[in-house]
Amino acid sequence: MSRTIAELARLAQEAFKQSYAPYSGVTVGAALEAGDRIFTGCNVENASYGLTVCAERVAVFKAIAEGVRDFKRIAVASNQERLMQPCGACLQVLSEFCDDLEIILVDQQGNTSTTTLKALCPTPFKLE
Repeated sequence: MSRTIAELARLAQEAFKQSYAPYSGVTVGAALEAGDRIFTGCNVENASYGLTVCAERVAVFKAIAEGVRDFKRIAVASNQERLMQPCGACLQVLSEFCDDLEIILVDQQGNTSTTTLKALCPTPFKLE
């Protein structure tokens, strides 16, 4: 059963409330529609900043850990006024499991914009 954009946006907004972001103050949540399930994630920062994990990757890793790899789309919400797109690392991880994917960006007021993985990362790294 496919969710509406509004449902995925709301789930991503709920997920960012669980973020641990004491250093940047930027909270991010993701809701990944995979198969007939939704996997949520939030960003988790670390004093050793390189160990920080983004919300999108948390959601992807939860899906993979549950044996689900059929990704349909992802909503990414933050506590920021502007729409924030996934970072390059998250785009690369998403591209590992799908050629293209609808990406719904959500700002703090719940405004949305839709793009695609291919638009944001047209030539991901691939081992051939």
